[in-house]
Amino acid sequence: MDAERIAAHYRALRERLEEATLAASQPDAVLDQPRFQALMKEMADLAPRAESFSAYESTLRQMDEAREMASHPDLRDMAREELDSLEGKRASQLEELRLGLLPRDEDDEGGVVMEIRAGAGGEEAALFGADLLRMYTRYAEAKGFTAKLMSVSESDLGGVKDAALTLSGRGAYSRLKFESGVHVVKRVPQTESQGRLHTSTATVAVLPAREDAQVDIEPGDVRVDVYRSSGHGGQSVNTTDSAVRVTHLPTGLVVTCQNEKSQIKNREEAMRVLRIRLYDLERARRDAEYAARRRGQIGSGERSEKVRTYHFTQGRVTDHRAGITLYQLDTVLEGGLDPLIDALTLFSQREQLGRQEA
Repeated sequence: MDAERIAAHYRALRERLEEATLAASQPDAVLDQPRFQALMKEMADLAPRAESFSAYESTLRQMDEAREMASHPDLRDMAREELDSLEGKRASQLEELRLGLLPRDEDDEGGVVMEIRAGAGGEEAALFGADLLRMYTRYAEAKGFTAKLMSVSESDLGGVKDAALTLSGRGAYSRLKFESGVHVVKRVPQTESQGRLHTSTATVAVLPAREDAQVDIEPGDVRVDVYRSSGHGGQSVNTTDSAVRVTHLPTGLVVTCQNEKSQIKNREEAMRVLRIRLYDLERARRDAEYAARRRGQIGSGERSEKVRTYHFTQGRVTDHRAGITLYQLDTVLEGGLDPLIDALTLFSQREQLGRQEA
């Protein structure tokens, strides 16, 4: 799409922002709350894009001024240098505007359900699973998301065999949706007496936590088991059977929840997540492309399916999709994921743009 067509899109976008702002400012606008909330949401989406277009227009004006300066012999060299700098800025802004016209993912603004499972590597894989759980929890705290652990199965050494958690907050899915896949760790285990480097894996799956995921579940299709929550080493942390395991018999999906002390609350949360997962399956059946992507999220946990590698002896993290390597392993494991996520977001947007323009 050429620059003029992009500009035309953003002029129409800005006009729509002005219309929405005017409608929301009317004295009786708040009387119709659903419409008012829809207008506020639309304005929040349009405003930053309109600001980006205004910044682009400002750069174009500065370029015109620099060209005018270039007509004066005494200012020609300075003007050319200014034009070179502004041209680079204009090109960067134009790409941002082009990416801003891509269709929005309807799930981006919502929360997520995240599942972490130890893969190849035995106990070391479980210890890595614990590292990932901590990393995502720290990231949620840094971004102002609410992380809630639903269930966890620990190994004897305090690793995580599998865990499920929800992360709530505006934009959580947009930031975490690219974390799905096989994560590989390369390090020397504490139990390794020969100092040999081991390679282990853990799988991560991320589902959008759609609150409007309405799925009818027949009572006879669900089996509910209750048991005592267990902690490190299998020790019971509750004296009552409050943990809940819900099995959807037609699909074999299993959801467990042991975070709450109340069996009723655990069951409600497990059923909520089951509906989300069933909704995801239904959407996958309607959309073959999405189905292929969802099936590829977890894979078999084999090392060849890796999306990211955490190399402890070299202190680096490499994301194999975006082709980015950071020598900031400690920072990443403490929740400093933004550089990786930003690179993946841009990588995904450029791929999507390439498909549209092909």
